[in-house]
Amino acid sequence: MNEIAGPQAEALIAKLLAQPETIHFDAKRVSGKMVGKALETLCAFANTAGGDLALGLEDLAKAKGADRLYGLAENPEAVDELRRKTLTHMLPAIEGLRWVRIACQLRDGTPGQVLLLRVPQSPKVHSLLDDGTWTRLDASNREMAASEITELSYRRGVISAESEPVALPFELLETDTWRLFAIQRGFLTGDQPDRLFRIGLAKRVGGELQPLRAAVLLFAEDPGGLLAAQQTRADIRVFHYRGNQVEPGAVPNLLKPPKTISGPLPVQITRANDYVLDSLVAGLTLAASGFKTVHRYPERVIKEAITNAVIHRDYRLNRDIQIRIFDNRIEIVSPGLFPATITPANISRAGSFARNPLIVRNLREFPVPPNVDAGEGVRMMFAEMRAANLYPPFYSENRESAQPTVTVMLRNEERPPIWEQVSDWIDRNGVLANSDLCRIAAVDTLRASKMLKGWVAQGILLRDDAGGKRHTVYRKPNPDGGAGEDVSLSLPLDNGEEK
Repeated sequence: MNEIAGPQAEALIAKLLAQPETIHFDAKRVSGKMVGKALETLCAFANTAGGDLALGLEDLAKAKGADRLYGLAENPEAVDELRRKTLTHMLPAIEGLRWVRIACQLRDGTPGQVLLLRVPQSPKVHSLLDDGTWTRLDASNREMAASEITELSYRRGVISAESEPVALPFELLETDTWRLFAIQRGFLTGDQPDRLFRIGLAKRVGGELQPLRAAVLLFAEDPGGLLAAQQTRADIRVFHYRGNQVEPGAVPNLLKPPKTISGPLPVQITRANDYVLDSLVAGLTLAASGFKTVHRYPERVIKEAITNAVIHRDYRLNRDIQIRIFDNRIEIVSPGLFPATITPANISRAGSFARNPLIVRNLREFPVPPNVDAGEGVRMMFAEMRAANLYPPFYSENRESAQPTVTVMLRNEERPPIWEQVSDWIDRNGVLANSDLCRIAAVDTLRASKMLKGWVAQGILLRDDAGGKRHTVYRKPNPDGGAGEDVSLSLPLDNGEEK
């Protein structure tokens, strides 16, 4: 257990005393009844977005300032019990849970300690032994219903639609795609059901083998059609628009009729990639005013974005992947939200997490695999867009629709050299004011204003004038959040990781 003392501890205690209870923060006095409630909070934080639990503090509604500091000495046995039960009653135990003792002067003037438990957002679903599964609301905990637990399990990749058996005859999977796969794997003998069972793509149901949904997606000629009876989809729809927006009206502003791309997943990825690249080339025709918009997307980025949409989508949902091509951007919309702890803000550095590991693992076994599965695909996309002097990929989630989605936007717009400095400034400071841009870019207020308006129009920045016109600032969409967001612990908690 790490300990903090001195000026760092004083600063941290001041922040904790001023912090109200939120979705990311809770505080409790140490008592016998505290243990059960604290376990609920830890479970809820891990199942939601992480958070900080401070022990040894009175509720903010009952006391103010230093009068809240009761400390751990009020009931040290309860602290020991809590530490033990985080290992024995939390199923599974929370990885990365940190215990930090903070020295302070208690309300009666004696020296003491407050305990801060830092809970990361977990990629797993946590429950309490004989006491339910909990989620965090704005400032309280709530036990989750069975349907909510199932949904969270799917979202975090604990369970996946790809591993569900499908009542379809194996003969429908005896395709050219299967034969290519079988030759590559050395499956020269033996029947297909047995082979699929041995590699985890079939399971026994009622004493008979059935293919998993992953097998249908990988090998069937028309997986979308076969899975339609289960109210799910598995195709890609491509829309190529004229201009930069979808124009409302009876006649859509489409350059060509929408294209539906189906087939086994490895074939589907190749067909979609080829069709998009052909569509972009077709856009380079002569017009009365000269050449149309030149599309400068790196081909590797297009391929990776399509591949990621196919292999990481939620195959429970009754929605196709959509690819929308505009003059100034491409949008690839994938059904489902980000899995595990991945967010739009951290995706470029979070590493790889497969929602559909069976699909990912078996796709790489084809003679020409669409995925390398090295966990570097997204980083490559950012690097390639930077090398092409384009803006980085922009990721967003739509949680409000009946069918939630993740969108990656690739902008066909040149990135000005100053953008890197601007982006770095916002990453370090959170927001950018006109005066900040004047200093960074060495421009006057009028020029800075034009630059900011341009970035807002592009969707690169969001304007925030909640503080009034004189205090307008600009921030990036989807700012990074997570555990401790409400308690701004800018000072390091210790000199190393807890052992």
